[in-house]
Amino acid sequence: MPLIDTHCHLDSDDFDRDRPEIIARAIAAGVERMVAIAVTAESSAAVVQLADDNEAVYAAVGIHPNYTAEAKPGDWDRVVALARSPKVVALGETGLDRFRDHAPFDLQQEYFARHIALSQERSLPFVVHMRSCEADVMQMLRDAATRGPLIGVMHSFTGDAAMAAECIALGMYISFAGMVTYKKSDALQAVAATIPADRILVETDSPYLAPEPLRGKRNVPANVVHTAACLAAVRGQSADDFAAVTTANARRLFRLP
Repeated sequence: MPLIDTHCHLDSDDFDRDRPEIIARAIAAGVERMVAIAVTAESSAAVVQLADDNEAVYAAVGIHPNYTAEAKPGDWDRVVALARSPKVVALGETGLDRFRDHAPFDLQQEYFARHIALSQERSLPFVVHMRSCEADVMQMLRDAATRGPLIGVMHSFTGDAAMAAECIALGMYISFAGMVTYKKSDALQAVAATIPADRILVETDSPYLAPEPLRGKRNVPANVVHTAACLAAVRGQSADDFAAVTTANARRLFRLP
């Protein structure tokens, strides 16, 4: 059952003690590709190095909204340069966050706009973080769509079915992480059941958001199998069929070999 973890933070300190083993464990579990997602310019350099060192790992470079206030002069230029690296397949993690007050909201919006513009310039998908700011994210996506086509993914999606449908109409894919497996996630599971087969993705967001039955533990890319199994059941598919669909979607979006 080949799978692709479309969102994992492999450069996280949580993996410093056993990163090679974590990657090997994922491959052994059938996770053929992992997209390592950056959150800062330094993180972007780290995930590019991880991708260069590991055949199964690819990279997304960018500055997370919660880290935009920490960005130093030259950091964005560094991200733009790293985006030309051969194994960089996406930009981000970008987006907006009103839940955590780590950066001024207008600065988050500025960086989100930069990522989208670079995506449109380079034809690289962008990875959207959204927390407690659905209306703000949607308005920026609508505005950006007037300037050119959008291609990207709504990471760890928690919105409703109407929002998912509009994102898809704008050109986005919808990705689900471990939260969809939780016992009180009936509403989110119902949303997952509505996503067209050619626009759904699966991820871990590891080391965060471990799925059932591992909730509360350190998450790892191998655990994407649990989230995929839950989504397959919700959508009335076999695990193998769902894995085939999401793997094909991830390969198409990120142009993975």
